[in-house]
Amino acid sequence: MKTKQKRRIYLSPPHMSGYEIKYLNEAYNSNWIAPLGPHVDAFEKEFSKYLGGGHACAVSSGTAALHLILRVLGIRYGDTIICSSFTFCASVNPILYLGAVPMLIDSDLKSWNMDPNLLEKALKNLELSGKRAKAVIAVDLYGQSAEMDSILKICAKRGIPIVEDAAEALGAEYKGRQAGTSGFASVFSFNGNKIITTSGGGMVYSKDNHLVQKSRFYAQQAREPAPHYEHSEIGYNYRMSNLLAAVGRGQLRILPNRVQRKRDVFEYYKKRLNSLPGISFMPEPKWSKASRWLTCINISPKKFGATSEEIRMVLEENNVESRPLWKPMHLQPVYKNYKYIDGGVSDNLFRNGLCLPSGTAMTEEEMDFVCRIIEKVHKGEN
Repeated sequence: MKTKQKRRIYLSPPHMSGYEIKYLNEAYNSNWIAPLGPHVDAFEKEFSKYLGGGHACAVSSGTAALHLILRVLGIRYGDTIICSSFTFCASVNPILYLGAVPMLIDSDLKSWNMDPNLLEKALKNLELSGKRAKAVIAVDLYGQSAEMDSILKICAKRGIPIVEDAAEALGAEYKGRQAGTSGFASVFSFNGNKIITTSGGGMVYSKDNHLVQKSRFYAQQAREPAPHYEHSEIGYNYRMSNLLAAVGRGQLRILPNRVQRKRDVFEYYKKRLNSLPGISFMPEPKWSKASRWLTCINISPKKFGATSEEIRMVLEENNVESRPLWKPMHLQPVYKNYKYIDGGVSDNLFRNGLCLPSGTAMTEEEMDFVCRIIEKVHKGEN
């Protein structure tokens, strides 16, 4: 197929609402363009309100947010931290920042997130060896919550705190409550490809005010309350700027609309492609209302007639960006020597999965173009 798009169709580009410029102008006109400022304070309050209460600290990235939470939890060298394997490396890297040891858990088929049964197996194996996990990082993948109540029950009886990595799931729901509100603390990302963006940024969120305040302290170079610069602990330069927070406030105002649009894009693809042999879509368990950050499909090459990589290459030839599903952490060279509890799920998802363009500003013509390419690949007309 050689009908290449003149304008590239990206996977999940930023989509401005128009409200952002109002807040940016306020920051500019007040000359409050240095780090921190009134928009940072307002963004944190508005974000917490959206999640139903609690406390928030705006930082430079989701990775920074997770690093801060683990630091406040007192994670130290040699501690075991359990984490989903089927995720982006930012879910695991902060464990190594603190010298701790990750133990990776496979996914279940119904949510593609951490399998609670494998989590319990891992914790029991640790107990038999006289060890215990110091924290569990449960990832909400591609805009869908993990089965949090089961994970909470397993960890509560052992007194293990849960950090919910909701970097990809802002706006999603689990049993009627917002994603990122189930664990002791949670992480959000506002990277340029997320459902709302501040260009780059993240958020620490918790109902525990002490954790958030301590995270804020570490994020500001651990500066003590003194007229001079006093430091009794090592901190980080992790705070969000007033300008980026202004963008975030404008984006937050239209978050429900963006979630609905993501779901509409997913439904369009599903209606067009679900009848093709060998294509299945990321499932949505009955307890979940996914934000559908990215529309994800799984390909059976024998039934479809082509591999997910062959589809991706043809899309690329036509100026359409798509991407394989996350390569699980246990398959990454940097993590290959860490313990992995295998359920036989994420390897197959990575091998046969593909993320389709899912921008909230996509037109029906663009979605139709993507679908026609996939249909032609199935027919062998590429």
